[in-house]
Order: sequence, then C-alpha cells, then structure tokens
Amino acid sequence: MKMRRFQLNNVRLRNKLLMLYFLSVFIPILLTNVIFYQVTTHNVQRQKTEDISLNLDKLKDEFRAKIDNAVGISSVFYTDGLLNEALEQTYAETIDYVRMYNSQLATNINKYNLVYSEIKGIQMYTNNPTIIDSGGLHPLTDIIRETEWYRNLQKVHAEGQPYPLVMRSDDNESSYSGLSIIRQMNNFVNANTYSKILKIEMSPDAIEVMFSNQALQGNLYLLNAEGDIQYTTDTKLDWIRGKTNFRSVAIPKDAIQLERDYTTNYLKDWRIVLVSDGHVLDAVRKSKQFVVYLALVNLLLPTLVIVWISSSLHTRLVRILIHMKKVKNQHFDLIDEPETKDEIGQLVREFNRMTVQIKSLIDDVYIADIQKKDLELKQRQSQLHALQSQINPHFLFNALETIRMRSLIKQENETAKIIKNMAKMFRRSLEWGGEWVTFRDELDLILCFLEIQKYRFGDKLSYRFEVDESVYSCKIPKMTLLPFIENASLHGIEPLQGHGTIELKATRSGNQVNFTIADTGIGMPKEKVDLLNAYMGNGEDVSGHVGMKNAFMRLKLYYGNAIDVQISSEDGVGTIVKITTPVQVNGNEGSPKLY
Repeated sequence: MKMRRFQLNNVRLRNKLLMLYFLSVFIPILLTNVIFYQVTTHNVQRQKTEDISLNLDKLKDEFRAKIDNAVGISSVFYTDGLLNEALEQTYAETIDYVRMYNSQLATNINKYNLVYSEIKGIQMYTNNPTIIDSGGLHPLTDIIRETEWYRNLQKVHAEGQPYPLVMRSDDNESSYSGLSIIRQMNNFVNANTYSKILKIEMSPDAIEVMFSNQALQGNLYLLNAEGDIQYTTDTKLDWIRGKTNFRSVAIPKDAIQLERDYTTNYLKDWRIVLVSDGHVLDAVRKSKQFVVYLALVNLLLPTLVIVWISSSLHTRLVRILIHMKKVKNQHFDLIDEPETKDEIGQLVREFNRMTVQIKSLIDDVYIADIQKKDLELKQRQSQLHALQSQINPHFLFNALETIRMRSLIKQENETAKIIKNMAKMFRRSLEWGGEWVTFRDELDLILCFLEIQKYRFGDKLSYRFEVDESVYSCKIPKMTLLPFIENASLHGIEPLQGHGTIELKATRSGNQVNFTIADTGIGMPKEKVDLLNAYMGNGEDVSGHVGMKNAFMRLKLYYGNAIDVQISSEDGVGTIVKITTPVQVNGNEGSPKLY
C-alpha cells in the first residue's frame, strides 16, 4: 500500500495553530526551563555542598588542633626526664615525697589546666607504692586495671604502637564526659622500674561548643576507628549510655552524608560524619519553585495570546464556512460581522458581495428558467396524460390474463404465476387512489415483487416474513418498504455468488412501528454505510442508491423528524435497514394523525 505524502495544506487551520504553538512555544519554553532548572539546581547543590565541605574541613582541623594540643602536652610529660626520675624514686618517708611533689610535680601537672581551656585535668597512675594518692597522682589499683581505657592501652602497648590512645572517657554514664588522651610513660628504657600512665582528660564543654558552633544543618557524628560514636549532636540518639555504633543509626533516604577521615597515627581511621536531613537542599527547592513559576508565566502569557489570536481566526473562518454551506442549500444569508481590515475581513466583504450577486442572478435568471421548464414539463405531462387516456387499462388486464391462460394450457405454471403477480401489481398501483395504505396491502405488493424476483433468480433467492398481528392494520405511506426490498434484491442478492435471503420483520412497540429489512447479500463497506447514515441523519448528499434516498425523502415529508432510518452493513456479510415510524390512527390524505 502506497503511503500518502504529508501535505501541510491538508491540515486544518486549528491543527496548524496547535502545531505552531507546540513546536514554537510550548516545547522550546519547556525544554529551556528544564535545562535552566537542571543547571541551576546543580550549581546551587554544588555550591551548598562546597560550603558544607569547607565548614566540615574547618571542624575537622579545629578538632584535630585540640587533640594535637593534648597530645603535645602528653609528649612533654613523656619526654620529661626529671618527672620520670621522680616517679621512679622510692621514698623512705612521706615527707620526702611531699617535698618532691611540691618542688617538681605540682607546677608541671596543674599549669596546663590554666593555659588550655580544653584540658579538664591531668591524671597520672603508677604502681610505685611510695607515692601518695593525691594532687593528680594515683596508685595503679586493680580497679583501674579493670577499666576499658586501661585494657585498650595495654592492647595498643602490646601491639608496639608508641603513639597515644585517644578514646571517650567512661567515668560518667549519665552525661558526656569528653575524650581522654592516654599514653604509657616508658620513654626511658633503662628507668622503667614502675608502670607509669598519663591520662589527659579533655573538657566535654569544649567539644560540645566546638561541634555546636558550626553552621552545619544536620547531625554531626564523631566516630572512632571501630565506628563507635564518641560524640554527636543528634539529640534523638541515646549514645551516652554504653557503645553506639554508627551502623545502627537510621539514615533518611533523602539525606546527604559527608565524611572527613583522619590519617594521624593517634586518630587513624577516626572520622567526622555529617548527615543532613534535607534542609541543605532548601535552597535547591526554592530554586525549583522559582523555575516552575517562571515556566508557568512563560507558558501562560504566550498561550493566552495564541488562544486569543487563534480563536479570532478560527471563529470567523467557521462562520464563513457555515454561510457558504447555507448558500449551497440556497439560503443566501449575509454574514453580520463588524467591518475589519485584515484578510478575513476582506474575505467576509467579498463573500457578502458574491452572495448578493448570486441571489440576484437566481432571482433574475434561474427562477425564470425554472418557470419556463416547469411550463414545458406541464405540457409534456398533459401530452402523457392524453396518451395514457387512450390506453384502456382493461385491455392490458385482458391481455395479461390471456397470456396467463395460454401459459396454464401449456403447463407453464411459473410463467403464469409471474404474469398473475405482474397484473396484480399493475392493478393495485392503479386502484390505490390515496397516499396511505395498510401494511397488509403493502406486504401483498412486496410479496408479488419477491415472487417475480424469485422467478428471475430461482433457488438463489429466498425470503421470509415475521409480522406481529397488530401491525397488519397499521397504515403507512404506500411504497414505503418496497424500495428497500428492491435495493436488497438488486444490490445485495443479485451480485452474490451463492444463495441469499431477504427477511422482513414488523413489530409494534407502544406508539411506534419498527420495520427491519435484512439481507445476506454482499453488504457495503463502512465508508458507504457512514455516508448513507449521514444522509438519513442530516440530509448530506451522497451518490448512488437513488431509490433508498427517494423513499427516505418521502417518509421525511410524511413524518418529519418522527421518522428514524438506520442502516448497518458489513462488507461480504449483508445489510440491515431499520425503520421506525409512529403508529397512525386515521390515515387519510393530507397530514396524518399520529399517537
């Protein structure tokens, strides 16, 4: 099948305007705004992420600086030979230890608390039995050895790691106790008679202030190498009592998670994690709303303008088209529209001028010609009537009866039957003086016609009737159904290769009589059926089927809008014609009285 080439001239004006709108306005604006939105949101999100990253780096450096200060202090103690010697010495008398503490240890231990606000306290533990538990020096008891920080320190020491141990203090289970820097005081290999441990406790307030002062939207988590939470700003999480691993924290699906890792030996694999709950993207959402509103404005204004212009064009053109169709039906109405200067206004003026000229020509020439032809037609009809009056109908009846009797004598029964039906149809057409007949009389005429057709087609044609008893007495215009029966026979059954059937049904439903004429002929294509139904519905002219059209027009004249004719057909299957008329009470000539 050859594909039809697309031609813009075949597209209706409204569709052209829609194409112009979508291709030149809607799609370009939509694509532009989508691209603008993608670029804008990407830039805003990237800028926000960079700002967060800078603040997170700042927090990372600030936290490391505080830890470095504490580690630096621990290194001072770690490398202090006099301190190591004082802790290794065995004191015979308590007064000797007191003198040594006041002269050497007290100042060194307490001076850092005054200089560094993040230092909460400095504690030293030793198993030297001559050192008194006071002033930051404590004996290394079994209770201390059972603490978690001590066990972790021994584990680190056993692995041969010389750097300090950083871990969360565990001396308070009801509130945050801060972090501790713990290291073994074993710098002097030849002077390690006793175990000596330094524990520098950092102030929890300093860590809380440091984390809370950051302009970061979301929750911050300080994690050790094992992923345990050492500190967090998440108020919904109970992390102070016992260990809480970060893996157990529920992270929202739309949250943004940023991490900063530490590579320093004593903070190896520690990290700061920021989990934003979506507030970070508020600026992105605001930009999205701005883009959406901008797109709506960009679409709304052109749409209103195009609708305004297209409505003006389409409405005026449709008005011209309607009046042109009226002219085709000989209704010469002028277009009542204010004078405009555009092309459509010029077209309206020319149409009105042309309509006036056509009406004038029809009045002057066409009507006169019709009158002349009508006079000629009447003259020919009078001649025809004169000729018909010379023919004696009885002579025709006698001639047909003579032929029928001769056929019977020769035993040509079928020919005799057909001649009888022809004579009967001829006599009936002459005897019917009025326009209305009973359905029984119409059915008798149809039966004569079908018998003649059956004589012609033989076994190829069969017919059957199905009639309600109440329909026989109903009156209808004469020759109402015969044209449809004739059409079914000539156009449906005759071209058929095999056997065909014509079926007539007549039923009564309340104040209506329903006639159905169905044949099993060759049928009609859908396009032709649609054209016929269009003609039956609104009078649109179609070619062919003159008998059906004339029959419908006669019914239209008798019944007006009360008549309904519906045609359905399938190519190669057959055709069905349904006719619905009002029930007539008194069918005289003239206007019938209907229920």
